[in-house]
Amino acid sequence: MSQEFKWGILCTGGIARAFARDLTFLNNHIVAAVGSRTKESAEDFSMEFPGCAAYGSYEELVADPNIDAIYVATPHPMHVTHTVLALNAGKPVLCEKPFSINSSEARQMVEASIHNNVALLEAMWMRFLPHIFDVRKILASGVLGEIINVTADHGQRLADQGIPRLIEPSLAGGALLDLGIYPVSFAHMVLGVPTSIQAAAVMTDKGVDASTSMLFTYASGAQAILSTTMIAQTPCRAVISGVNGWLEIDRTFYNPASMRVHLYEGGTTEYPSSYQGHGLREQAIEFERVVRSGKYESEHLTHKHTLEIMELVDQVRSKIGLKYPSE
Repeated sequence: MSQEFKWGILCTGGIARAFARDLTFLNNHIVAAVGSRTKESAEDFSMEFPGCAAYGSYEELVADPNIDAIYVATPHPMHVTHTVLALNAGKPVLCEKPFSINSSEARQMVEASIHNNVALLEAMWMRFLPHIFDVRKILASGVLGEIINVTADHGQRLADQGIPRLIEPSLAGGALLDLGIYPVSFAHMVLGVPTSIQAAAVMTDKGVDASTSMLFTYASGAQAILSTTMIAQTPCRAVISGVNGWLEIDRTFYNPASMRVHLYEGGTTEYPSSYQGHGLREQAIEFERVVRSGKYESEHLTHKHTLEIMELVDQVRSKIGLKYPSE
């Protein structure tokens, strides 16, 4: 493998373009190829990235011998198909969040990674941002003491925009999978797997969740209070409270953000952010490290972690009565 790390972008939608553009901040990451269902769409995408090959099918893309990794950016109902396609072709895969519709699909993807001995990583980009690594260090230091409570919200006013992947049951729509995955993943990072889950939702006329609120309780006695909605903009902040103080992350907690630690005995430590760009490139840096090291998963977001998160989402959906036509 050369010093350059060459990406194949599977899909030409908004998040695919945002990821490709953020790669331009990195000297050695190259948008080498793009695949779409039509040659025209691929060619239009490739014009922004010099030297980028354009393919009119995903099969052609994953067969390109010059590609080091595939970024799967199709809508999440298609993740299992396209991820397994690339893994079976021997290509490492960074798969956009939500990883899949459910934990059953997620297991198929992980099994394909293990069977082919090829790297697979959930593109939960929040987990690889600089301020989130600072959160991990603060938690590991014990300065907050025993963690008692985690709160996180993610709300965007999107439901009135008529975006099919958000509103259609056939596309596994709803706030939980698209937006709520951030608070759920954040709580999992801090507290792990809860022993009990409570959830309530307001459903749309089409039968997907417009808003969902969750209460996770853990063996330690800690709780996570999480919420998501696609009908209103919310503060999108997160707070971790311990017996000795609390850590608060400013809006938007899953983007590069400033934060601070307040201690009950006095004193506040600021963690300002001066990050440039979107932040999607951080997961690309981590995935390059994983691939070059010969591993098939990242210790910062293992396959086990991703499966646990998808199982949590399954349980929340069961509580609110949300089942998709494909299940």
